[in-house]
Amino acid sequence: MKIDYIIVGLGLAGIALVEELTRRNRSFLVFEDESQTSSLVAGGMYNPVVLKRFNPVWKGAEQLQEALPHYKRLEEKFNATYDRKMDILRIFKSIEEQNNWFSACDKPRLKSFLQPTIEDNPYAEVKAEFRMGRVKGTGRVDVRELVSDYRDYLEGQGLLIRESFSHDDLELNDEEPQVELKYKGHQAQRIVFCEGNGVSENPYFNWLPLEGTKGELITIYAPELSLNEVIKSAVFVMPLGNDLYKIGATFNWSDKTNRPTDQGREELLEKLKTVISCDFEIRDHEAGVRPTTPDRRPLLGKHPDHPQLAVFNGLGTRGVMSSPLLAIQLVEHLENETELVEEVNISRFRRLLPA
Repeated sequence: MKIDYIIVGLGLAGIALVEELTRRNRSFLVFEDESQTSSLVAGGMYNPVVLKRFNPVWKGAEQLQEALPHYKRLEEKFNATYDRKMDILRIFKSIEEQNNWFSACDKPRLKSFLQPTIEDNPYAEVKAEFRMGRVKGTGRVDVRELVSDYRDYLEGQGLLIRESFSHDDLELNDEEPQVELKYKGHQAQRIVFCEGNGVSENPYFNWLPLEGTKGELITIYAPELSLNEVIKSAVFVMPLGNDLYKIGATFNWSDKTNRPTDQGREELLEKLKTVISCDFEIRDHEAGVRPTTPDRRPLLGKHPDHPQLAVFNGLGTRGVMSSPLLAIQLVEHLENETELVEEVNISRFRRLLPA
């Protein structure tokens, strides 16, 4: 079987890449073993504001311009609802934070997202001594449902193979002008690795400084809470419907497993109790390893010695927002030699490539 692309991994990056290749009428085959769970356990929020210090997310507005139509098209494709729009209420910890909020509201890149007022707390079961600020134009994508639907769709079309990719079985041909690769009877012009934290086991790209950061979340049942917005304080409290709320997230830089831990659950519960005062029940506990980088920027580009190999990784906590725009930029780079911006190009780490 001869195709244009092999894609390894079908999380948020893989889906965005498949959508862009489909738009360009390129042929592809996806390998997915469901070993990387970071997309599935992600909170799924899109938010162009760094709420710790009220700064704009890197290219946040540009990312949203591609992301929102991307998820709308997917909803139409599968006759489903993935994008659930809701504001974020940021709880202030002090008068100083209130003042910082007003200063941020005047920043050109934030003015359209931050409500320039301090709001009273509308929820009896939420603790907010210093009141709240509202972030507009935000929402939550049901990533788990989307990924499940997309996997089933590709499998039904014969375009998804549910098995681990064996790097040892990849055969490269670096002779120009016909650069090809072979893998288990398939021939392709290119392969793009969207493996998440699994790229650390990829012999072609394991030199990249990917720092897997484990995150844990819990889902609670709290019928007295009755939230219509996301609450952000020591943790985020995200409405899922039916009195269910997702609570997150932890950051663990040493544990690289996808297993939930007692320590992670207790950390979330301790923080949650500083935010809400009502009773609740824990209904679920999840964990996944986020693919993050030292400079908190994604990893895109071609291998320096094997240009038929490419990587699309390191999206971290903002993959819902960034993946559609980055997929377009990566395909333009692969097919039209368009330069990637330095902040995401893996060439910035070429010094780390083994001699």
